[in-house]
Amino acid sequence: MWTEGVTVSKPLWNGLVSERLSSSSATSCALPPRYDAVRDARRFTRTTLRHWQLEAMLDGVELVASELVTNALRYAVPEEAPEGAVRLSLVRWSTRVVCAVRDPSNYGPVTKVADFVAESGRGLHLVQSFSETWGWHPIGGAGKVVWALFRLPESEEPSH
Repeated sequence: MWTEGVTVSKPLWNGLVSERLSSSSATSCALPPRYDAVRDARRFTRTTLRHWQLEAMLDGVELVASELVTNALRYAVPEEAPEGAVRLSLVRWSTRVVCAVRDPSNYGPVTKVADFVAESGRGLHLVQSFSETWGWHPIGGAGKVVWALFRLPESEEPSH
């Protein structure tokens, strides 16, 4: 696990929680508070990574995005949530890609004991397995951001 993830990612919080990301290396979309939003999250992730020519990262980032959105919808979004209560952001940053999901809950995610026979409860274990590191950050009483960090394939990293 990359231990600098929390510290290094802190400058991204303002961009990750904003409604608009203005960089060509960052994009964000609001998702409806319905489970079919998971399909939209996967499509958004796939389209973005293809645009960034990061096809080699598609499977892992797409899976993590869908798990983070599913968790937000299942555990963090009230029934009467407004449209856009969940926001998926992708940021291509230096040698990493950040996948982050903002939701209205102030409570952090809880990793359950691994039960790989159960039909649910493995989401955060998958996030941990497919990403370099992951975590969450509160947004001053206005919800939280749950994020996962991915290292770019070596061929995509900037040369020094």
